[in-house]
Amino acid sequence: MRLLSRHGKSLAVVAICSAGMAVVIGGCSPPARLDPVPSPIAGDIPFLNIEGARFIGDNDVALKEELRRALTLSRRHGTTRAAPPSFLAISGGGVEGAFGAGLLVGWSEHGDRPQFSIVTGTSAGALVAPFVFLGREFDWALEKMYTSVTEEEIATKRFIVAALGTDALMDSTPLLRTITKYLDARILQRIAEEYRRGRLLLISTANLDVGKLVIWNIGAIAASDNPQQLEIVQKIILASTAVPGVFPPVMIDIMVGKAKHEEMHVDGGTISQVFLYPSVLELNKIMATRKNSVVAEAYIIRNGRVTLPPGKIERQLPAIAQRAIATMLTSNGVGDLYRIYATTQRDHIGYNLAYIEEEFREFADGPFDRVYMTKLFDYGRSRGRQGYAWQHNPPDFSH
Repeated sequence: MRLLSRHGKSLAVVAICSAGMAVVIGGCSPPARLDPVPSPIAGDIPFLNIEGARFIGDNDVALKEELRRALTLSRRHGTTRAAPPSFLAISGGGVEGAFGAGLLVGWSEHGDRPQFSIVTGTSAGALVAPFVFLGREFDWALEKMYTSVTEEEIATKRFIVAALGTDALMDSTPLLRTITKYLDARILQRIAEEYRRGRLLLISTANLDVGKLVIWNIGAIAASDNPQQLEIVQKIILASTAVPGVFPPVMIDIMVGKAKHEEMHVDGGTISQVFLYPSVLELNKIMATRKNSVVAEAYIIRNGRVTLPPGKIERQLPAIAQRAIATMLTSNGVGDLYRIYATTQRDHIGYNLAYIEEEFREFADGPFDRVYMTKLFDYGRSRGRQGYAWQHNPPDFSH
Protein backbone atom coordinates (compact mmCIF):
# COMPACT_ATOMS: atom_id res chain seq x y z
CA MET A 1 0.00 0.00 0.00
CA ARG A 2 1.55 3.29 -1.09
CA LEU A 3 1.19 6.16 1.38
CA LEU A 4 3.02 8.88 -0.51
CA SER A 5 1.19 12.05 -1.46
CA ARG A 6 2.08 15.16 -3.44
CA HIS A 7 1.65 17.43 -0.46
CA GLY A 8 2.89 17.08 3.10
CA LYS A 9 5.46 14.71 4.52
CA SER A 10 5.60 11.09 3.48
CA LEU A 11 4.97 8.63 6.26
CA ALA A 12 7.61 6.45 4.68
CA VAL A 13 10.18 9.22 5.04
CA VAL A 14 9.15 9.86 8.62
CA ALA A 15 9.62 6.15 9.29
CA ILE A 16 13.15 6.28 7.90
CA CYS A 17 14.01 9.36 9.94
CA SER A 18 12.51 7.80 13.07
CA ALA A 19 14.56 4.67 12.61
CA GLY A 20 17.68 6.81 12.43
CA MET A 21 16.70 8.68 15.58
CA ALA A 22 16.18 5.40 17.39
CA VAL A 23 19.77 4.45 16.64
CA VAL A 24 20.99 7.79 17.96
CA ILE A 25 19.03 7.98 21.20
CA GLY A 26 19.12 4.26 22.04
CA GLY A 27 17.50 2.88 25.15
CA CYS A 28 14.40 1.62 23.34
CA SER A 29 13.84 -1.95 22.24
CA PRO A 30 11.13 -3.49 20.05
CA PRO A 31 8.71 -6.06 21.44
CA ALA A 32 10.24 -9.49 21.96
CA ARG A 33 9.30 -12.22 19.50
CA LEU A 34 9.71 -15.96 19.08
CA ASP A 35 12.33 -17.39 16.76
CA PRO A 36 11.38 -17.49 13.07
CA VAL A 37 11.07 -20.76 11.18
CA PRO A 38 14.56 -21.91 10.11
CA SER A 39 15.15 -20.58 6.60
CA PRO A 40 15.93 -23.92 4.86
CA ILE A 41 12.50 -25.35 5.77
CA ALA A 42 10.43 -22.13 5.77
CA GLY A 43 8.73 -22.98 2.47
CA ASP A 44 7.98 -26.57 3.38
CA ILE A 45 6.08 -26.16 6.64
CA PRO A 46 2.32 -26.78 6.19
CA PHE A 47 0.17 -24.00 7.54
CA LEU A 48 -2.15 -25.32 10.26
CA ASN A 49 -2.43 -28.60 8.33
CA ILE A 50 -4.62 -26.90 5.72
CA GLU A 51 -3.77 -28.33 2.32
CA GLY A 52 -2.92 -25.63 -0.22
CA ALA A 53 -3.31 -22.82 2.31
CA ARG A 54 -0.34 -20.87 0.95
CA PHE A 55 2.51 -20.90 -1.52
CA ILE A 56 5.92 -19.44 -0.69
CA GLY A 57 8.53 -17.96 -2.97
CA ASP A 58 9.58 -20.27 -5.77
CA ASN A 59 7.55 -23.27 -4.57
CA ASP A 60 5.64 -23.52 -7.85
CA VAL A 61 4.83 -27.24 -7.69
CA ALA A 62 2.11 -26.88 -5.05
CA LEU A 63 0.58 -23.84 -6.75
CA LYS A 64 0.60 -25.62 -10.10
CA GLU A 65 -1.33 -28.54 -8.56
CA GLU A 66 -3.81 -26.14 -6.97
CA LEU A 67 -4.45 -24.45 -10.32
CA ARG A 68 -5.03 -27.84 -11.97
CA ARG A 69 -7.48 -28.76 -9.22
CA ALA A 70 -9.32 -25.46 -9.56
CA LEU A 71 -9.55 -25.69 -13.35
CA THR A 72 -10.88 -29.24 -13.16
CA LEU A 73 -13.58 -28.14 -10.72
CA SER A 74 -14.50 -25.06 -12.73
CA ARG A 75 -14.99 -27.17 -15.87
CA ARG A 76 -17.14 -29.58 -13.92
CA HIS A 77 -19.31 -26.70 -12.71
CA GLY A 78 -19.45 -25.19 -16.20
CA THR A 79 -17.74 -21.89 -15.33
CA THR A 80 -15.09 -22.07 -18.08
CA ARG A 81 -16.97 -23.68 -20.97
CA ALA A 82 -18.68 -20.73 -22.63
CA ALA A 83 -15.61 -18.46 -22.88
CA PRO A 84 -11.98 -18.28 -21.74
CA PRO A 85 -11.77 -17.62 -17.99
CA SER A 86 -11.00 -14.15 -16.67
CA PHE A 87 -8.32 -13.29 -14.12
CA LEU A 88 -8.13 -10.06 -12.10
CA ALA A 89 -5.07 -8.64 -10.32
CA ILE A 90 -5.55 -5.62 -8.03
CA SER A 91 -2.48 -3.68 -6.93
CA GLY A 92 -1.63 -1.78 -3.81
CA GLY A 93 -1.81 2.00 -3.76
CA GLY A 94 -3.05 3.33 -0.42
CA VAL A 95 -5.67 6.02 -0.94
CA GLU A 96 -5.37 5.46 -4.68
CA GLY A 97 -7.09 2.12 -4.18
CA ALA A 98 -10.21 4.24 -4.60
CA PHE A 99 -9.54 4.21 -8.35
CA GLY A 100 -9.79 0.44 -8.67
CA ALA A 101 -12.78 0.25 -6.37
CA GLY A 102 -14.63 2.87 -8.41
CA LEU A 103 -13.64 1.28 -11.72
CA LEU A 104 -14.99 -2.11 -10.61
CA VAL A 105 -18.28 -0.63 -9.41
CA GLY A 106 -18.66 1.27 -12.68
CA TRP A 107 -17.81 -1.88 -14.62
CA SER A 108 -20.66 -3.65 -12.84
CA GLU A 109 -23.00 -0.81 -13.76
CA HIS A 110 -21.88 -1.05 -17.38
CA GLY A 111 -23.16 -4.60 -17.24
CA ASP A 112 -20.31 -6.75 -18.53
CA ARG A 113 -18.02 -7.31 -15.55
CA PRO A 114 -17.18 -11.04 -15.65
CA GLN A 115 -17.12 -13.54 -12.83
CA PHE A 116 -13.37 -13.90 -12.37
CA SER A 117 -11.89 -17.37 -12.07
CA ILE A 118 -8.92 -15.97 -10.14
CA VAL A 119 -8.74 -12.73 -8.14
CA THR A 120 -5.45 -11.59 -6.61
CA GLY A 121 -4.97 -8.69 -4.22
CA THR A 122 -1.95 -6.92 -2.77
CA SER A 123 -2.06 -4.36 0.04
CA ALA A 124 -4.95 -1.97 -0.75
CA GLY A 125 -6.04 -4.53 -3.34
CA ALA A 126 -6.28 -7.15 -0.60
CA LEU A 127 -8.90 -5.06 1.22
CA VAL A 128 -11.34 -5.14 -1.69
CA ALA A 129 -10.41 -8.46 -3.36
CA PRO A 130 -12.79 -10.64 -1.27
CA PHE A 131 -15.78 -8.49 -2.24
CA VAL A 132 -14.79 -8.27 -5.90
CA PHE A 133 -14.38 -12.05 -5.87
CA LEU A 134 -17.97 -12.51 -4.71
CA GLY A 135 -19.44 -10.27 -7.39
CA ARG A 136 -21.41 -7.08 -7.88
CA GLU A 137 -23.81 -7.70 -4.99
CA PHE A 138 -20.96 -6.59 -2.72
CA ASP A 139 -20.07 -3.43 -4.65
CA TRP A 140 -21.54 -1.48 -1.75
CA ALA A 141 -18.52 -2.54 0.33
CA LEU A 142 -16.09 -1.19 -2.27
CA GLU A 143 -17.85 2.17 -2.23
CA LYS A 144 -18.08 2.46 1.55
CA MET A 145 -14.43 1.56 2.08
CA TYR A 146 -13.23 4.45 -0.06
CA THR A 147 -15.89 7.10 0.46
CA SER A 148 -17.12 6.60 4.03
CA VAL A 149 -14.32 5.10 6.15
CA THR A 150 -12.58 7.74 8.30
CA GLU A 151 -8.93 8.07 9.34
CA GLU A 152 -9.93 6.96 12.84
CA GLU A 153 -11.13 3.67 11.35
CA ILE A 154 -7.72 3.03 9.75
CA ALA A 155 -4.99 3.89 12.25
CA THR A 156 -4.06 5.66 15.45
CA LYS A 157 -0.90 7.74 15.46
CA ARG A 158 1.62 6.99 18.17
CA PHE A 159 3.66 9.63 20.00
CA ILE A 160 7.07 9.76 18.39
CA VAL A 161 8.86 8.64 21.57
CA ALA A 162 6.56 5.64 21.90
CA ALA A 163 6.91 4.84 18.22
CA LEU A 164 10.69 4.73 18.47
CA GLY A 165 10.45 1.99 21.10
CA THR A 166 8.08 -0.20 19.14
CA ASP A 167 7.63 -1.52 15.60
CA ALA A 168 5.71 1.22 13.73
CA LEU A 169 4.62 4.85 13.73
CA MET A 170 0.94 3.92 13.79
CA ASP A 171 -1.29 1.41 15.51
CA SER A 172 -3.35 -0.57 12.96
CA THR A 173 -5.86 -1.92 15.50
CA PRO A 174 -8.59 0.34 14.03
CA LEU A 175 -7.93 -1.12 10.58
CA LEU A 176 -8.29 -4.64 11.94
CA ARG A 177 -11.64 -3.64 13.46
CA THR A 178 -12.71 -2.26 10.07
CA ILE A 179 -11.65 -5.47 8.32
CA THR A 180 -13.60 -7.60 10.78
CA LYS A 181 -16.64 -5.35 10.34
CA TYR A 182 -16.79 -5.96 6.60
CA LEU A 183 -15.29 -9.44 6.29
CA ASP A 184 -17.45 -11.55 8.58
CA ALA A 185 -18.38 -15.24 8.83
CA ARG A 186 -21.07 -14.88 6.15
CA ILE A 187 -18.57 -13.47 3.65
CA LEU A 188 -16.08 -16.22 4.49
CA GLN A 189 -18.70 -18.90 3.92
CA ARG A 190 -19.44 -17.48 0.48
CA ILE A 191 -15.74 -17.50 -0.37
CA ALA A 192 -15.55 -21.16 0.68
CA GLU A 193 -18.49 -22.02 -1.58
CA GLU A 194 -16.85 -20.38 -4.59
CA TYR A 195 -13.56 -22.13 -3.81
CA ARG A 196 -15.34 -25.49 -3.98
CA ARG A 197 -16.56 -24.51 -7.46
CA GLY A 198 -12.99 -23.99 -8.64
CA ARG A 199 -12.48 -20.26 -8.16
CA LEU A 200 -9.41 -18.86 -6.40
CA LEU A 201 -8.92 -15.81 -4.19
CA LEU A 202 -5.22 -15.14 -3.59
CA ILE A 203 -3.73 -12.52 -1.25
CA SER A 204 -0.02 -11.71 -0.97
CA THR A 205 2.15 -10.79 1.98
CA ALA A 206 5.92 -10.50 2.37
CA ASN A 207 7.65 -12.77 4.88
CA LEU A 208 10.45 -10.53 6.13
CA ASP A 209 12.30 -13.35 7.86
CA VAL A 210 13.07 -15.09 4.56
CA GLY A 211 12.49 -12.15 2.20
CA LYS A 212 9.95 -13.98 0.04
CA LEU A 213 6.47 -13.36 -1.30
CA VAL A 214 3.76 -15.51 0.26
CA ILE A 215 0.59 -16.18 -1.71
CA TRP A 216 -2.31 -17.08 0.59
CA ASN A 217 -5.11 -19.26 -0.77
CA ILE A 218 -8.01 -17.62 1.05
CA GLY A 219 -10.63 -20.05 -0.30
CA ALA A 220 -8.73 -23.08 0.98
CA ILE A 221 -8.53 -21.55 4.45
CA ALA A 222 -12.21 -20.57 4.34
CA ALA A 223 -13.21 -24.11 3.28
CA SER A 224 -11.16 -25.78 6.01
CA ASP A 225 -12.51 -27.01 9.33
CA ASN A 226 -10.09 -24.88 11.34
CA PRO A 227 -12.13 -23.08 14.03
CA GLN A 228 -9.96 -19.96 13.68
CA GLN A 229 -10.40 -19.66 9.91
CA LEU A 230 -12.11 -16.25 10.05
CA GLU A 231 -9.52 -14.74 12.38
CA ILE A 232 -6.72 -16.15 10.21
CA VAL A 233 -8.10 -14.59 7.01
CA GLN A 234 -8.64 -11.24 8.69
CA LYS A 235 -5.06 -11.35 9.97
CA ILE A 236 -3.69 -12.14 6.50
CA ILE A 237 -5.47 -9.16 4.98
CA LEU A 238 -4.17 -6.93 7.77
CA ALA A 239 -0.65 -8.23 7.06
CA SER A 240 -1.00 -7.50 3.35
CA THR A 241 -1.66 -3.84 4.17
CA ALA A 242 1.08 -3.50 6.82
CA VAL A 243 3.40 -0.90 5.30
CA PRO A 244 6.78 -1.48 7.00
CA GLY A 245 7.62 1.24 9.49
CA VAL A 246 4.17 2.79 9.22
CA PHE A 247 1.95 -0.08 10.37
CA PRO A 248 3.12 -2.88 12.68
CA PRO A 249 4.10 -6.18 11.09
CA VAL A 250 1.69 -9.04 11.65
CA MET A 251 3.13 -12.01 13.52
CA ILE A 252 1.84 -15.41 12.38
CA ASP A 253 2.36 -18.49 14.56
CA ILE A 254 3.84 -21.61 12.99
CA MET A 255 4.46 -24.98 14.64
CA VAL A 256 7.57 -26.94 13.69
CA GLY A 257 7.12 -30.25 15.43
CA LYS A 258 6.30 -29.28 18.99
CA ALA A 259 8.15 -25.98 18.83
CA LYS A 260 6.26 -22.74 18.30
CA HIS A 261 7.77 -20.17 15.93
CA GLU A 262 6.71 -16.80 14.55
CA GLU A 263 6.82 -15.39 11.05
CA MET A 264 6.90 -11.63 10.47
CA HIS A 265 4.60 -10.60 7.63
CA VAL A 266 4.18 -7.16 6.05
CA ASP A 267 2.71 -5.49 2.97
CA GLY A 268 2.96 -7.78 -0.07
CA GLY A 269 3.85 -4.70 -2.12
CA THR A 270 7.26 -4.77 -0.44
CA ILE A 271 8.15 -7.46 -2.99
CA SER A 272 5.57 -7.07 -5.76
CA GLN A 273 2.96 -4.32 -6.01
CA VAL A 274 0.68 -6.49 -8.14
CA PHE A 275 0.82 -10.17 -9.08
CA LEU A 276 -1.08 -12.48 -11.38
CA TYR A 277 0.70 -15.81 -11.02
CA PRO A 278 4.38 -16.86 -10.92
CA SER A 279 5.88 -16.94 -14.41
CA VAL A 280 7.36 -20.41 -13.84
CA LEU A 281 3.86 -21.93 -13.91
CA GLU A 282 3.42 -21.70 -17.72
CA LEU A 283 -0.35 -21.58 -17.45
CA ASN A 284 -0.97 -22.37 -21.11
CA LYS A 285 0.51 -25.83 -20.54
CA ILE A 286 -1.56 -26.39 -17.42
CA MET A 287 -4.76 -25.49 -19.24
CA ALA A 288 -3.76 -27.62 -22.25
CA THR A 289 -5.58 -25.57 -24.88
CA ARG A 290 -5.04 -25.52 -28.63
CA LYS A 291 -1.76 -24.01 -29.77
CA ASN A 292 -1.84 -20.19 -29.93
CA SER A 293 -5.47 -20.04 -28.77
CA VAL A 294 -6.45 -17.54 -26.07
CA VAL A 295 -6.11 -19.27 -22.72
CA ALA A 296 -7.71 -16.53 -20.60
CA GLU A 297 -8.19 -12.78 -20.26
CA ALA A 298 -6.16 -11.05 -17.55
CA TYR A 299 -7.24 -7.68 -16.15
CA ILE A 300 -4.66 -5.73 -14.15
CA ILE A 301 -5.70 -2.70 -12.11
CA ARG A 302 -2.83 -0.49 -11.02
CA ASN A 303 -4.06 1.78 -8.26
CA GLY A 304 -1.74 4.60 -9.15
CA ARG A 305 -0.16 6.59 -11.90
CA VAL A 306 2.66 5.33 -14.09
CA THR A 307 4.65 8.58 -14.00
CA LEU A 308 5.22 11.14 -11.28
CA PRO A 309 4.03 14.70 -11.84
CA PRO A 310 7.00 17.04 -12.33
CA GLY A 311 7.78 19.48 -9.57
CA LYS A 312 10.50 21.53 -7.90
CA ILE A 313 12.18 19.44 -5.19
CA GLU A 314 13.69 21.48 -2.37
CA ARG A 315 17.25 20.73 -1.27
CA GLN A 316 16.11 19.33 2.06
CA LEU A 317 16.42 15.76 3.32
CA PRO A 318 12.69 15.02 3.78
CA ALA A 319 11.79 16.38 0.33
CA ILE A 320 14.63 14.52 -1.40
CA ALA A 321 13.93 11.26 0.41
CA GLN A 322 10.20 11.52 -0.26
CA ARG A 323 10.73 12.08 -3.97
CA ALA A 324 13.32 9.30 -4.20
CA ILE A 325 11.00 6.80 -2.53
CA ALA A 326 8.09 7.86 -4.72
CA THR A 327 10.26 7.46 -7.83
CA MET A 328 11.44 4.04 -6.74
CA LEU A 329 7.92 2.80 -5.98
CA THR A 330 6.54 4.08 -9.27
CA SER A 331 9.38 2.52 -11.25
CA ASN A 332 9.06 -0.83 -9.47
CA GLY A 333 5.30 -0.83 -9.99
CA VAL A 334 5.67 -0.28 -13.73
CA GLY A 335 8.26 -3.07 -13.76
CA ASP A 336 5.61 -5.41 -12.30
CA LEU A 337 3.32 -4.52 -15.23
CA TYR A 338 6.04 -5.44 -17.72
CA ARG A 339 6.72 -8.78 -15.98
CA ILE A 340 3.03 -9.67 -16.09
CA TYR A 341 2.91 -8.66 -19.74
CA ALA A 342 5.83 -10.92 -20.65
CA THR A 343 4.18 -13.84 -18.86
CA THR A 344 0.77 -13.33 -20.46
CA GLN A 345 2.27 -13.04 -23.95
CA ARG A 346 4.12 -16.31 -23.53
CA ASP A 347 1.02 -18.06 -22.20
CA HIS A 348 -1.40 -16.62 -24.80
CA ILE A 349 -3.39 -14.69 -22.19
CA GLY A 350 -5.10 -11.41 -23.06
CA TYR A 351 -3.50 -8.42 -21.32
CA ASN A 352 -5.81 -5.63 -20.14
CA LEU A 353 -4.41 -2.82 -18.01
CA ALA A 354 -6.01 0.09 -16.15
CA TYR A 355 -4.30 2.88 -14.25
CA ILE A 356 -4.88 6.50 -13.21
CA GLU A 357 -4.26 8.60 -16.30
CA GLU A 358 -2.97 12.15 -16.57
CA GLU A 359 -6.46 13.54 -17.18
CA PHE A 360 -7.17 13.08 -13.46
CA ARG A 361 -5.36 16.09 -12.02
CA GLU A 362 -6.29 15.82 -8.34
CA PHE A 363 -3.65 14.81 -5.76
CA ALA A 364 -3.98 13.54 -2.22
CA ASP A 365 -3.25 15.93 0.62
CA GLY A 366 -2.02 13.28 3.04
CA PRO A 367 -2.28 9.51 3.46
CA PHE A 368 -5.96 9.47 4.52
CA ASP A 369 -7.51 12.19 2.36
CA ARG A 370 -11.17 11.15 2.13
CA VAL A 371 -12.13 14.04 -0.15
CA TYR A 372 -9.46 12.90 -2.60
CA MET A 373 -10.55 9.27 -2.32
CA THR A 374 -14.16 10.20 -3.09
CA LYS A 375 -13.13 12.17 -6.19
CA LEU A 376 -10.90 9.35 -7.37
CA PHE A 377 -13.60 6.74 -6.73
CA ASP A 378 -16.06 8.79 -8.78
CA TYR A 379 -13.48 9.14 -11.57
CA GLY A 380 -12.89 5.38 -11.71
CA ARG A 381 -16.61 4.69 -11.52
CA SER A 382 -17.34 7.06 -14.40
CA ARG A 383 -14.68 5.42 -16.57
CA GLY A 384 -15.99 1.95 -15.77
CA ARG A 385 -19.62 2.88 -16.36
CA GLN A 386 -18.77 4.25 -19.81
CA GLY A 387 -16.97 1.03 -20.75
CA TYR A 388 -13.32 1.26 -19.81
CA ALA A 389 -10.79 1.45 -22.64
CA TRP A 390 -8.30 -1.14 -21.39
CA GLN A 391 -4.67 -0.78 -22.40
CA HIS A 392 -3.31 -3.93 -24.06
CA ASN A 393 0.37 -3.12 -23.54
CA PRO A 394 2.35 -1.87 -20.55
CA PRO A 395 3.07 1.88 -20.33
CA ASP A 396 5.30 3.32 -23.07
CA PHE A 397 5.62 -0.09 -24.71
CA SER A 398 6.43 -0.20 -28.41
CA HIS A 399 6.70 -3.28 -30.61
